[in-house]
Amino acid sequence: MLSRRQVIGQRIRTARENANLSQLQLSTLVGVDHKTIHRVEYGISDPSLGLLLQIARAVGVPLGDLVQ
Repeated sequence: MLSRRQVIGQRIRTARENANLSQLQLSTLVGVDHKTIHRVEYGISDPSLGLLLQIARAVGVPLGDLVQ
C-alpha cells in the first residue's frame, strides 16, 4: 500500500510529465533544486504548501487535483 506522500508524488510526476517538463525544468520554474522535486515525487519528503502551490501552477493543474 502506498503512503499518502507517495500517492501525491505520483500525481505530481504524472502532471509534470503531462506538461512535458523534466524534473530539472520544473525545479527551475518553482525555484528549488531538482533533487527536491525528485524527493517529492518519490514520497521521500513532505513538501510545504507553498511548494505544492508553485508546482500546481507550473504544471497547470489545480492544487486539489494533486492532493485529493
